[in-house]
Amino acid sequence: MEKTYDIVIVGAGPAGMTAAIYAIRANMKVLMLDRLSPGGQMINTNEVENYTGAGKLSGADLAIRMFEHTQELGVEFDYKTVIDITDGGLWKTITCEEDDTVYKAKAVILATGTVPRRLGVPGEDTWAASGISWCAICDGAQYCGKEVVVIGGGNSAVEESIYLAGICTKLTIVTMFDLTADPKACDQLRRLPTVTIYPYQDVLEFTGTDRLTGVRFKSTKEDATERYVTCDGVFEYIGFQASSQAFARLGIVDRTGCIQTDSHMRTSVPGIFGAGDITVKHLRQIVTACSDGAVAANSAANYVESNR
Repeated sequence: MEKTYDIVIVGAGPAGMTAAIYAIRANMKVLMLDRLSPGGQMINTNEVENYTGAGKLSGADLAIRMFEHTQELGVEFDYKTVIDITDGGLWKTITCEEDDTVYKAKAVILATGTVPRRLGVPGEDTWAASGISWCAICDGAQYCGKEVVVIGGGNSAVEESIYLAGICTKLTIVTMFDLTADPKACDQLRRLPTVTIYPYQDVLEFTGTDRLTGVRFKSTKEDATERYVTCDGVFEYIGFQASSQAFARLGIVDRTGCIQTDSHMRTSVPGIFGAGDITVKHLRQIVTACSDGAVAANSAANYVESNR
């Protein structure tokens, strides 16, 4: 079966949903695809307080608001895993894993975002999703009254650590450098009595036999002191990697896995646009993803109109 659209948006995070809103308001026939629930990494954020006009709310709540907005406007959405995108000139072909439906569009907006990066140390695969998590909002509640280790020192690590410190009896922060998050959040974390911070450390191993029991790590300083901390759970926040496997063959992905776009969010392939965290950019935030989505949709709509 074949279905055709003016614009297909791959990814339903803030960039993809904003693109969908702008595209359908430009009288385009729009389809938005994502293998997961709409919201992207935003739904894993405990608290958002820097999205203009929204005040303080959870990332999940903001994601619901955005998705409801797309549905009020009539954006078609489907849970599909895109595995390939090919450029056929005027028409682009989008192939999904779940069925034999072939989607064709005159323009495609790639807004697939990123996935959490892993350390690649012994024990990580063993305890992944069974002691090691990448989402405190999803899994934090099961560690109420227990001991937890957070790995990382950026904004996500610090913000989620503040949340976890409120439910855990002991929280240990292990980071390769020092805390690099917003100074206000770092100061707040440092003041918490149940929190211990070990900066400039390399994680060596996650230990355990029947369950995760601890983390072994070593100082990157000259003394190379090795430490071991017992814990019931670990949360990793060491950055993300781009979700670009489905369109690697298009030749628009750089060595980091991200898409290079111009100021109009156009890639080097006519009719293919990028938006959000998947693109090469300096600041990855919800508000910048939304900005990208709006620009990409405007550019894509202009492209479609020029090729009618």
